Amino acid sequence: MTAAWHGGDVTTRATCVLCPNPGPMTLDGTNTWLLAEPGSDNYVIIDPGPLDEAHLARTLEVVAGRGGRVVQTLLTHWHWDHAESADRFAELTRAPVRAIGAGHDDLRDGDRVRVGGLEIVVVATPGHTADSLSFLLPAENLLLTGDTVLGRGSTVVAHPDGELAAYLSSLGRLEAMTGSGEVTSIAPGHGPTVPDAAGTVRWYLDHRRERLDQVRDALAAGAAQAPDVADAVVERVYADVPREVWPAARLSVLAQLDYLRDR
Repeated sequence: MTAAWHGGDVTTRATCVLCPNPGPMTLDGTNTWLLAEPGSDNYVIIDPGPLDEAHLARTLEVVAGRGGRVVQTLLTHWHWDHAESADRFAELTRAPVRAIGAGHDDLRDGDRVRVGGLEIVVVATPGHTADSLSFLLPAENLLLTGDTVLGRGSTVVAHPDGELAAYLSSLGRLEAMTGSGEVTSIAPGHGPTVPDAAGTVRWYLDHRRERLDQVRDALAAGAAQAPDVADAVVERVYADVPREVWPAARLSVLAQLDYLRDR
């Protein structure tokens, strides 16, 4: 049985405040990350989460309890469970919200965010969504991945905004980062931290290749002639997955079909 994840201190620089929004797609809930350099009172928040006033208050309570203040908020992507509260959180903190997309093109791949001695490197990891970012803490060899890599299970390539070729490219980039030792552990947007970053990224790549083979087999077995090809593929390939996640699986299947159509 998989142990429940409750958040808390992960490293000397990273703490998770877990939002109480568990579900099939959010696992234990959304991870809101609090980042600060030891000895500094300046905090960077990653993904304030959905518009849940109690969760926002709890996040600010943890920061204030450590004598800190929020000076920046960064978003891994614009899905509601990560970013719905961004505007409200900006009101509460008077701190800027930084992201890409949706009029917030103020973060770019390779940017370095420096706050109170803390350094965060922006790593573009599109695929789950077009605007997906990860954030590297070089001092910890820790990568905050949003929904690009989760704490357990696999993620959705959220077609049509998400795109499989981009996602595979992002996983290839993460494989290089984990292989070099630049990243040794992962702090995801949902689920527990991942101590074996290299092994997990390899599994994600293998899983995607396996799913593509399964989709090819389903098409060859007759799904290609079905009135709704995507639904037919989901029924064959995801038969062992709870039906409540089939709508999300369908998005990944649509992304896979687009990928295969171009090859």
